[in-house]
Amino acid sequence: MSEPSLAGRKAVAIDIPARMDRLPWSRFHMLVVVALGVTWALDGLEVTIVGALAPRLQSPDALGLTDADVGMLASFYLVGAVAGALGFGWLTDRLGRKLMFFTTLGVYIVGVALSAFAWDVWSLAVFRLITGVGIGGEYAAINSAIDELMPARLRGRIALIVNGTFWAGAALGAMGSVALLDEALFDADLGWRLGFGIGAALGLLILFARRHVPESPRWLAAHDRIPEADAVTAEIEREVEAERNAPLPTATGSILIRPQRVFGLGVVFRAMLADYRGRSALVLALMTAQAFLYNAIFFTYGLVLTKFYGVAAGHVGLYLIPFALGNVVGPIVLGPLFDTVGRRKMIFLTYAISGTLLLATGWLFAAEALTSVTQTLAWSAIFFFASAAASSAYLTASEVFPLEVRALAIAAFYAIGTALGGVVAPYVFGVLIGGADRWPIFGGYAFAAAMMIGAGLAALRYGVDAEGRSLEDVAAPISRVG
Repeated sequence: MSEPSLAGRKAVAIDIPARMDRLPWSRFHMLVVVALGVTWALDGLEVTIVGALAPRLQSPDALGLTDADVGMLASFYLVGAVAGALGFGWLTDRLGRKLMFFTTLGVYIVGVALSAFAWDVWSLAVFRLITGVGIGGEYAAINSAIDELMPARLRGRIALIVNGTFWAGAALGAMGSVALLDEALFDADLGWRLGFGIGAALGLLILFARRHVPESPRWLAAHDRIPEADAVTAEIEREVEAERNAPLPTATGSILIRPQRVFGLGVVFRAMLADYRGRSALVLALMTAQAFLYNAIFFTYGLVLTKFYGVAAGHVGLYLIPFALGNVVGPIVLGPLFDTVGRRKMIFLTYAISGTLLLATGWLFAAEALTSVTQTLAWSAIFFFASAAASSAYLTASEVFPLEVRALAIAAFYAIGTALGGVVAPYVFGVLIGGADRWPIFGGYAFAAAMMIGAGLAALRYGVDAEGRSLEDVAAPISRVG
């Protein structure tokens, strides 16, 4: 069947992008950030619990996992995330942001709840895969919705802070793991199960909060539902005016589009692989580098502490707290600079600095020049910059492609980047750590550092100056006329 043509459709002028971009910060925007972005905190909480509990899961009183098993669990989770991103990313562009951010969170809740009842490594691997499917879908649905609902002048910092909240959850997970691993409080085979159960319960609360978040009016307009788009935008404007007790300034500027209900995959892949192939290559480099860095290090962090520094399994969470806080503070401090100094310069700086610091820290680790405390402080410094860098990769993927393919673009490059840089990395590093030789591990760190620095240089050369610009100016909608 041939693709439906836009040429024969009636052109319509819309001012919805201008109306959304001129809004001041309000309670509505805070609701969107909390209801959608808090999923990242929840993901960080349960992923950290898995990382911190890895040594306990190796206990014969729990599941008796090996080092390679721990790495394999992380890889199963990431395989699920890849599949979920691709499937739900396509559905998010086709069926809408709102339906998908309810569905994906539901899948996540099912997966994490089942994880609490795992009876061996393979059952836990399957349940972690299901959890990953939900989280992968969330990345596409949430990032596209948030970018389309935020004012252009604030989009960069909000996106970075939202993605950085993963680490707020990680800090809570690290603190919670200390209690969950305390055998004076919980049996060896109970504490880790409670960790998953808590994550599922919190997910249900978030699901309830999301009912107040509307569909993206930009998506509605592009998909030939302009009366709905106008109604949603008008309701948001009324809420903001009531909060300010003053009328909003008049929105100026409109665009001419030919909307249609469905955009076929041919249109999607032509945009990503032909019209915007340079941007596609850049996003792939950014995604792959940050995925390798994070998944190689974070999923095996507890093993490094216990095997090389003699940290007790029950104390791993304490060492993860400063590490997680560095990841939270980085996007908060550096985020505004992405809207002022600019996208290209800040992406380059955060990628290059984190890669350079990783190279130096990896050498000190291999030379046995660090203690458990100084190793943790070094990781915290690296990921102060790396957290902002990783968040900027998702920001770039979500704003440099047309609206009609935005969610699938996020999903595709997250999936490919994760497959190339993340799925294999946890397993490989798990095997390297199991060998107990520091220098091969340093080789892995050096490879990750080179990827980060290379991606940063690519961003400086080929990046897009998207700061302060409407999404429709950064990448014209496929349905746009002229």
